[in-house]
Amino acid sequence: MTSFENAMDMNLVIADNLKTLRKDMHLSLGEVAERTGVSKSMLGQIERGESSPTISTLWKIATGLQVPFTSLMERAEQGIRIISEAEMRPVVSDHGHFRLYPVIRAQKGRSFEIVDLELDAGAMSESRPHAEGTEEFVLVYQGALEIQLGDDHDERYTVPQGSVVHYRADQGHTYRNVSNGITRAAMVINYPHPKPPAELV
Repeated sequence: MTSFENAMDMNLVIADNLKTLRKDMHLSLGEVAERTGVSKSMLGQIERGESSPTISTLWKIATGLQVPFTSLMERAEQGIRIISEAEMRPVVSDHGHFRLYPVIRAQKGRSFEIVDLELDAGAMSESRPHAEGTEEFVLVYQGALEIQLGDDHDERYTVPQGSVVHYRADQGHTYRNVSNGITRAAMVINYPHPKPPAELV
C-alpha cells in the first residue's frame, strides 16, 4: 500500500469515528465547532474523509469533546491480534516530518493510551493544553527530544536517548527533534478519571 493510500485509509477511519462520536453525543457540527475551536467547514471535510487532519487538529477535537486522543483513530478490536509496524497508519504534522502512530487506545477501564512518535531532524509539533490532570510519559529510544512547556515555552528540557520525561500535559507543550537524525519515542498518555456527578460528591 502506498503512503497516499495509507493516508486515505486513516482519513476514513477518523471520519467514521468522528461521525459516530458526534451522533452518540447528539451534537451538530456547529456545536462540535464551538466546543473544539475547529471550524464547521473543516469538521465537515474531516467527516467526509476529504481532509487529512493534523495532530494539532485531532487534539483540539479530542480535548473539546473530552475523549481520548486515539478514540479518533481506533479500529474495531476483534479479540487477540498482532499488528505489525507496516499496518500502523500514522497521523502527521509539520508537513509530514512529525509522525504519530496510535498503538494502544484508551477505553472503558483503561485510562491510558500509548502512541509512538517519529520526528525527522528539526521536526516539531506544538500541542495545546489537554484536559486538566492529563499526564504524559515519554521514553526516547532513538535520538534526542526537546520538550518545551508553558504557553511561552519558558521551560525547556532535552531528553536524550534511553531517558524518560514525565510532565503535566494540561499546559501548552511542544516536541522538537534536536538530533541530527530521526528521533523516536514511545509516549504514554494518562487521562484523569472522570469526576462523579455533583450529587454523589
